[in-house]
Amino acid sequence: LYAPGLGYYAAGNVKLAEADASAPAGDFVTAPQLTPLFARTLARQAAQVLRQTDTQAVLEFGAGTGALAEGVLRELDALGLQDTQYLILEVSADLRARQAERLAPFGERVRWLDALPDRFRGCVLANEVLDAMPVSLFRWGDDGTVLERGVAWDATQGFVWEDRPAPPRLAEAVAARMPALPGYVSEINPQAEAWIDAMGRWLEQGAALLIDYGFPQGEYYHPQRAGGTLMCHLRHHAHGDPFTAPGLQDITAHVDFTAMADAAQAAGLQVLGYTSQARFLMNAGLMELLAQLDPSDARAYAQAVAPVQKLLSEAEMGELFKVLAVGRGIAQPLIGFARGDRLGKL
Repeated sequence: LYAPGLGYYAAGNVKLAEADASAPAGDFVTAPQLTPLFARTLARQAAQVLRQTDTQAVLEFGAGTGALAEGVLRELDALGLQDTQYLILEVSADLRARQAERLAPFGERVRWLDALPDRFRGCVLANEVLDAMPVSLFRWGDDGTVLERGVAWDATQGFVWEDRPAPPRLAEAVAARMPALPGYVSEINPQAEAWIDAMGRWLEQGAALLIDYGFPQGEYYHPQRAGGTLMCHLRHHAHGDPFTAPGLQDITAHVDFTAMADAAQAAGLQVLGYTSQARFLMNAGLMELLAQLDPSDARAYAQAVAPVQKLLSEAEMGELFKVLAVGRGIAQPLIGFARGDRLGKL
């Protein structure tokens, strides 16, 4: 995924498509590209964090096409927070160039970072970031031991899976999360946990909104999910073979939100809320923003409503995607979790 010049996120191929049918290139579409109402709603939650902490900075990880940054900045301006600075940490050079072009009208309010900040106060946004971090695959052996799943080369078959005894740390982490189920294959994401652990050192005050597809640990490692969640995206087609077109397709895994919350607490951060994307967006004011649209133009209104339905529908993004908020120095409950908070399910 990240090999310089060759990895999916490091090469120059188009990854993110625009939502309209006239731009079919790319491998997937994310929520900020579906509708600007997603970014505007997220900005309302960000505004509460900024005002509560008396800060003026937003830090986004993996800003994609820049659609989320653009929408958040415009809505923050409308909410009277025109002095907000927007920082972006982006590992993809081609996406960084696309972001710079799109966000040029905001001038010096937008800056790109090359590394994690030493310290930060404000609101952190990470939309579909955790799922893009490389995971460790494992399989429970027939004898009840944990095996680490890796990749080998076969002269006739090409790339193939190959299992070996798991290092002690991986074996212990797996055993702590689920019982031994011979033949069970899944993933664990120590890199995402380390990322949150680092956040505990550099986030002095504020909240981080982590938006991604995933489950609480009990659902993630359910006995019926015996093949894991690893999946690939290539030209809007999702499949389970990471050996197809290596370096040219996205490889992701769902997020274990219990592990993320545990990592946050271990790092000294507060776990501020956890709920579905649909509930979070409705709590934060999505329906109020939708009501501001003019319904007299039936066609334009229908085009605006359709992506909102996708964001909220239980059959699409509304239930599969979750929002986890972690932070430090937050005294007031966040509006995005006012109803339907699921912290008890973690």
